[in-house]
Amino acid sequence: MASSTKPFAHNDPAWYSLANRMFFRLYQCANILHKTGTRAVEDVGLTTQRWAVLGALSRPEITDGISVGDLATYLKVSRQSLSGITKRLEEDGLIESAADTSDGRSRLFRLTNHGRTTFEEEATPLIEQFYDTAASGLTVEGLSHALHYIMVLLENMEALDEDQREGVSGICD
Repeated sequence: MASSTKPFAHNDPAWYSLANRMFFRLYQCANILHKTGTRAVEDVGLTTQRWAVLGALSRPEITDGISVGDLATYLKVSRQSLSGITKRLEEDGLIESAADTSDGRSRLFRLTNHGRTTFEEEATPLIEQFYDTAASGLTVEGLSHALHYIMVLLENMEALDEDQREGVSGICD
């Protein structure tokens, strides 16, 4: 049975040109965020990946810990890439893991006291300086609009990811 191509939602070449430019700029932003963000926090032994994990674990609702699967889902990374980061953070005494009392097969990660102090007292001021420079020229309203559109893209790409994992390409019937 031959598959037919679904029509594109937008037939406007200008729309596709702008979408292409936007996604390329997002790609560039992600790359430079990693480079400049890591430089911003390297004096306290962090990278953007380590910063993201510590930030995720510093949320008030995570005091009892979070499973590696839930942490990977929250950060939108694979469990495999997360395992190397968490291993090094544990070795540095910034996080700890313990057996999940409700599921002995699972481990929960949480910040150590040293990790919380490092993140809140040492890294956070550096992160705030980074944000101040990287987001200069953006008003609260501008940041709010940017965040809204980034969230729309994130939700759309999460749905795409789900479809792809289920074997639905969205292009062919």
